[in-house]
Amino acid sequence: MYHIRTIQQKDNVQIAALIRKVSLEFGLAPESGFAVADPILDDLYQVYSQEHTQYWVVVDQHDQVLGGGGIAPLLGDPNVLEIQKMYFDASVRGFGFAKKILELAFDFAKLNEFQNCYLETTASLWQAVKLYEKLGFLHLKAPLGATGHSHACEIWMAKDIV
Repeated sequence: MYHIRTIQQKDNVQIAALIRKVSLEFGLAPESGFAVADPILDDLYQVYSQEHTQYWVVVDQHDQVLGGGGIAPLLGDPNVLEIQKMYFDASVRGFGFAKKILELAFDFAKLNEFQNCYLETTASLWQAVKLYEKLGFLHLKAPLGATGHSHACEIWMAKDIV
């Protein structure tokens, strides 16, 4: 049995390890500029405790973290919320958790009166790209904001939240 809840302080170690594991699985090397290299990775609870931010984790019946995703103001454009750090263990892929977390993120954006969501990703995560497209994200020709990942992530997408 799995469920989604907001991140807690105790989840920091588990979610950081999961992001590193999944990044390695998909060849997203830290030296290439992917999110796995972010200095904040080991303290996501603190990062997502700020205003206009939220992070959700997928946990099993033993409270083991098996996935997660978040939303926060886009660096360089605080009027846009960015989908961030969406990673899932292979054991829970295909169960719809990414879609559920994205729907929570859209609801969060509406509740906080934001009108746009943005994300950056890479072609090696093609399954995620297909989901983003299905949920209404459109491809952009150039990155927005100043995420620091734009050189590694060659796919930029945005969605209007209305």
